[in-house]
Amino acid sequence: MTDRRTVLALTGALLAGAAGCLGEGPDDEPNGNGNGNGTENGGIGNYDAPEFPDLEFVTDPDVDGDALGKQIRGNFEFALDLLEQLREDAPDENRFFSPYSVSVALAMTYAGARGDTATEMTEALNYELEGGDLHAAFGALETEFERRNEDGQAVDDHEADEDDGPAFEFTTANAVWGEEGFPFEAEFLDVLEAYYGAGMQLVDFTGSPEEARQEINAWVKTRTGDRIEDLLPGGSIDESTRLVLTNAIYFVGMWKYPFEEEATEPGTFTGLDGTETEVEMMGQSIELPYADVDGHQLLELPYANDDTSMVVIVPADGEFERFEAECTVETVATMLEETTRPEVDLRFPKFGIESKFSLVSVMADLGMERAFGDGADFGGMAEDGGLFIEEIVHESFVEVDELGTEAAAATAVVMDESAPADHVELTVDRPFLCYIRDRPSETPLFIGRVVDGETLHQER
Repeated sequence: MTDRRTVLALTGALLAGAAGCLGEGPDDEPNGNGNGNGTENGGIGNYDAPEFPDLEFVTDPDVDGDALGKQIRGNFEFALDLLEQLREDAPDENRFFSPYSVSVALAMTYAGARGDTATEMTEALNYELEGGDLHAAFGALETEFERRNEDGQAVDDHEADEDDGPAFEFTTANAVWGEEGFPFEAEFLDVLEAYYGAGMQLVDFTGSPEEARQEINAWVKTRTGDRIEDLLPGGSIDESTRLVLTNAIYFVGMWKYPFEEEATEPGTFTGLDGTETEVEMMGQSIELPYADVDGHQLLELPYANDDTSMVVIVPADGEFERFEAECTVETVATMLEETTRPEVDLRFPKFGIESKFSLVSVMADLGMERAFGDGADFGGMAEDGGLFIEEIVHESFVEVDELGTEAAAATAVVMDESAPADHVELTVDRPFLCYIRDRPSETPLFIGRVVDGETLHQER
């Protein structure tokens, strides 16, 4: 793999369009030279047989830094596209989800897509790469996040008590659940195991669908810190199910600068519809990355490991809907580039959000239509298997308090057979957007919108 710092520097430059987007970024200058595939990608068309390198378990995928950066940008664009679709479905509701989890689960599914089905998935998911390059890029990100978690174990300078748990923990896991005896293509299974660490787990969907559903849910629960307990609801798995692809992600991050509980006071949050709700407002005055661009304010709250942060964007009063509708990757990158480090008098609400929804209609609206019907072509999974996507379920959880953030998410794809200032103030008392950011790679791990104060804090 290209020198790690070079890869990450290239990634940041592609996202921001200029150096400096990563803030406290790597010292090395990007040289543009990778030792990966170096494939020139002039657009992805209709293809039938992607080429893969020799497949074995890949712990450090060989991928060109420029290619990785392009795909990360595509992941960010997909995150914003997905947020837009979910907003249209429920404009007055809070939403929180993991675009990374959805992207990985569908990337594994995409490994078996062919023809027009693959083309539609490419466009809907903003894939900038194809074949082995795409899966190597996701594999490289998985490897980076494993390193991030290893680095996080060494964090010991946070101000929280030891009894509060680890200062930083970030884990991801993938698994594939297939029908016993079904003729899955060996190359498809090899790709999933090599790049996603997702070995096949055989289950009896035909004879015992409920038992299989419970087994999958138990796996998800364990790998999300018991936060996602029943991802696949009753009836979502039946005798026609042949394959389920799952991703689970779990995150715990203590703030680098925790809020004092004594400083938390009641405050008023004004929702998108004008409703005023009393919430618990945390408070502190501290130097943080901050930008004010045309009245739109951005603040970055670092977690204890320094490589991960929560970015909060508070559009100008009365302009939330317009800002949200027009927000692009360039918008965020520009605001990040404009940050300085003034002392910020911050008032920020404690909040907890749980979201669960089907993504079938959402992905169809994004242009991924063939994957869900009789015309689906997943010939890379099983020749003449007649497989199609029956359901895509996503569930997520987030809790933000004085010490930090706990978040979890899981995605399941169910395959059936067919059939600037020196001193500023920021009180987050109106609708806002936020995302949890892996800073070196610029990957949005979670993203959300908070517009309704009445449901701002949900106890688990």
